[in-house]
Amino acid sequence: MEPTTIREGYLVKKGTMLNSWKVVWVVLADDAIEFYKKKTDNSPKGMVPLKGATLTSPCQDFTKRMLVFKVRSTKNQDHFFQATHLEERELWVKDIKRAITCLQGGKKFARKSTRRSIRLPQNVNLSELYVLMRDQDKGVKELKVEKDKRLFSHCFTGNTVIDWLISEGKARNRPEGLMLATGLLNEGFLLPAGDVSKEAAEKRAECVFLDQTEALYYFADSGFFCEGYSSDEDEVVKEEFRGAIVKQGCLVKQGHRRKNWKVRKFILRDDPAFIHYYDPTKGEDDPLGSIHLRGSVVTAVEYVPDAKRHEADGNLFEIITSDEIHYYLQAATADERKDWIKAIQSVSKTGK
Repeated sequence: MEPTTIREGYLVKKGTMLNSWKVVWVVLADDAIEFYKKKTDNSPKGMVPLKGATLTSPCQDFTKRMLVFKVRSTKNQDHFFQATHLEERELWVKDIKRAITCLQGGKKFARKSTRRSIRLPQNVNLSELYVLMRDQDKGVKELKVEKDKRLFSHCFTGNTVIDWLISEGKARNRPEGLMLATGLLNEGFLLPAGDVSKEAAEKRAECVFLDQTEALYYFADSGFFCEGYSSDEDEVVKEEFRGAIVKQGCLVKQGHRRKNWKVRKFILRDDPAFIHYYDPTKGEDDPLGSIHLRGSVVTAVEYVPDAKRHEADGNLFEIITSDEIHYYLQAATADERKDWIKAIQSVSKTGK
């Protein structure tokens, strides 16, 4: 019987021989993880058998890389994968864990309807707690903080988080609040901003979260940005980074010069209406480029005029900006293409 495909998509993977990180097309079957150099390849570049394998998430072996999870095979070979955003990592981890469990029990893969709760004080589920913290009315308030000639936007202090946890009855005292906040940080729901909180997070202590006014943090899916500013000019550069994130993930983009196709991470923001794209193997400090979406048109297309058939086939869409610049992109699936088009259309009409 042929293995059943459970999930597939782009992830960043660390090389098994070299330390380089590269984008690969990953296919999760009910008995193994296969990864390909390109989505269109017929033969996998490698495979990780899931029988007897173990999964670690979050994996904190790399202090400068977030959203990494590790799969260790029965031969004690470690395979490191990195997702582009939190929700994506959670979906992969949940399905891989389920596949491993089913193999151990000799059962056929079947998704559970509910997530397994993490054992925490008062049996708090971190995902549910994060949703409450993000509530615009009753959650943790995002602020602008000036520090060391830098402006941090959409962030909050460590002691604010602990205060909120206690006031909402999620923690009985500050030590218990620290345990919860550290769990949120370790799972990637909260991220450190600024030197103080980043240094503490990199130490990997038992409680890496700091209950301090000097320690800054932000929500993983917020519109956080940090920029330096001049004391003479109260002006922040890169204004387009202010917007809240509407959608993010990997797409294949055609280059304007060489017309070649490469996987890029895209982040769509609502105000101003911008979509930035990055090299997914690197950080998000410096985008490779951006597309101003205000007044743009986005539509599905069946082919790209100057592309060979084998280079880009299926799930294509085109963005035409108000300056009549054409961008051709490819989604992994038809549903993903539909979701991106819908999100971009919404932002292009309402964003500034």
